[in-house]
Amino acid sequence: MNAPLRLSLLDRSVLREGQTAAQALRDTVALARYAEELGYHRFWVSEHHGVPGIAGSAPTVLAAAVAGATSRIRVGTGGVMLPNHRPFVVAEQFAVLGSLFPGRIDLGLGRSVGFTRAVQEALGHTVRDAEDFPERLAELLDFLRGDDARRPGLRVQPADGLPVPPFVLALGAGARIAAEAGLPVVVGGVHDRARLLAAVAEYRDAFKPSPWRDEPYVVIAAPVAVGGTAEEAREMLAAESWSLAQARTLGAFPPLSPPEAVRSARMTARQRTLFEQARAGHVAGTEDEVRGALDELVTATGADEILVTASAYDPARLRASLAGLARVAHPDRRS
Repeated sequence: MNAPLRLSLLDRSVLREGQTAAQALRDTVALARYAEELGYHRFWVSEHHGVPGIAGSAPTVLAAAVAGATSRIRVGTGGVMLPNHRPFVVAEQFAVLGSLFPGRIDLGLGRSVGFTRAVQEALGHTVRDAEDFPERLAELLDFLRGDDARRPGLRVQPADGLPVPPFVLALGAGARIAAEAGLPVVVGGVHDRARLLAAVAEYRDAFKPSPWRDEPYVVIAAPVAVGGTAEEAREMLAAESWSLAQARTLGAFPPLSPPEAVRSARMTARQRTLFEQARAGHVAGTEDEVRGALDELVTATGADEILVTASAYDPARLRASLAGLARVAHPDRRS
């Protein structure tokens, strides 16, 4: 990879064993400052409701804290789950952010609802509410543009905070929704390369120029880690893979465990399968190995940007990985 790569970071405010949610949130803000120092393009936070191991339940609030603690890096959401919110309220919240931090705010949007039935009921939504995402998205885009044709006389305030650029988090059908709306798309699922490539191809084929973008813009989201050795990098990402395996078998995402606990964990056959599936989607290795892997990924997908989704039990190891990734993304800055 000889040319610079646009690199961004998504942080989920995941707890570590023995850590409080308050500390996890403070760590997110501190990590954003560090990402800015390293030259990352964006820093996004996520929306998870009722998950004991994740503190990031209110992305708009957390994005405000991150933007207030930084000065240059773009800040946004990966993403606001639109089925959980009224489009007008989302537009107002981001208009406020855009007014406070002009030119730095992104609005990433997703289609997911609560992970469990109890959460869905508390939010007042069900999985069926995700089906009207295209209509909710169209309404939101009208509000973000200041177009009151749909609701005459109703405009979002503060108007000087708009427009805020929207993105769609998508795979499969969501890629076409993003394309038909003329929006940038964020595509995950690196572990399933065929499905990933199909989603990107469908997005490019169906893309319609819009007031937001003249041409397609593809962001690939992937867990990425750099270490002194390939095994060190893979071990850094293993803690989150183990928490994901437990979430999908026990119904709760636990705080990240230390590496030795992950190595000695007694996994059921199902948990082992899920654990290995999660690890299959990792881009992990030395700087040279990750450079080669990302170069191949960008070539295959035509990605304009890589959104790194990495958590680690050891904050120092995570920071070292992000610094290594910054050198990978900008080879001209290597010492």
